[in-house]
Amino acid sequence: MTETPLVTIGLPVYDSEKHLPQSMDSLLAQTYADFVLIISDNASTDGTQRICQQYAESDARVKYFRNDMNIGNPSNFNRVFSLTTTKYLKWSTADDFWEPTFLEHAMSVMERDETIALCYPKTYIVDAEGLNPQPYEDRLHLVQEDPVERFLTLISVIGLAHQHLGVIRTSLLRQTHLLGKHPGSDINLLAELSLYGKFYELPERLFYRRFHPKSGSWKHDEKHQVERYLAAGVKRMGSLAWPRHLGFFAAVRRSPIPFGSKLRAYGHLLRRASWDSRDLTTQLLPYVRSKLR
Repeated sequence: MTETPLVTIGLPVYDSEKHLPQSMDSLLAQTYADFVLIISDNASTDGTQRICQQYAESDARVKYFRNDMNIGNPSNFNRVFSLTTTKYLKWSTADDFWEPTFLEHAMSVMERDETIALCYPKTYIVDAEGLNPQPYEDRLHLVQEDPVERFLTLISVIGLAHQHLGVIRTSLLRQTHLLGKHPGSDINLLAELSLYGKFYELPERLFYRRFHPKSGSWKHDEKHQVERYLAAGVKRMGSLAWPRHLGFFAAVRRSPIPFGSKLRAYGHLLRRASWDSRDLTTQLLPYVRSKLR
């Protein structure tokens, strides 16, 4: 490892002892090996801490940090970013895994073209045991020159949100709001990032996303999301529609695109909000109450 590697692999973890070794092994086996791997343990209560410490002791690239209390999944992702000092960040997860050539391919793209904000690979969905791979199409190869076109394509097309686990240019990520505390904030972040740079989809399937009962996307009911997503002591999700829509508007407002382009984006976002008018009306009072706490 060089004295100042170009990329950080950021790994937020929480009670991940079952799948963590496979995930760690796939990251440490990357053919592009010049990176630092930062783990932020969100006050795990199982054997996660022991596993992380073992990896940190056996590989100098691994740096282990532990939160005193569970700060919630999105805040733990943001915590990893706050510890990142390199040119690029590749967030990862404790239950998914990667082909060994991913980082090599992605770094080649990122170093070749400074207009690329994010490079991610095509995806397989796998079961709890990491088997039965099913191809998944993201359709988010966003290399249009027009930032608004990239933004509107993303919010219209995106299904499963895992593209932020690719390699990201940290100078551009730093200009965003990062991840919010509401489920779906990964989509808000990706949409905002698309206003600052292009997304490059590698043609190879190099990412395996695992679906299992403890994964955040397994179920969307409130009980499951509270258990897997929120910080210690938080019992209810609150409004989901308002943070999502307001996040899109805030992303456009803060972006460096021309005023006329912002108006075009606002018009589309207003139409999208009108389609969700029932949910927005129903969730208005809970959203206001959450802001007054």
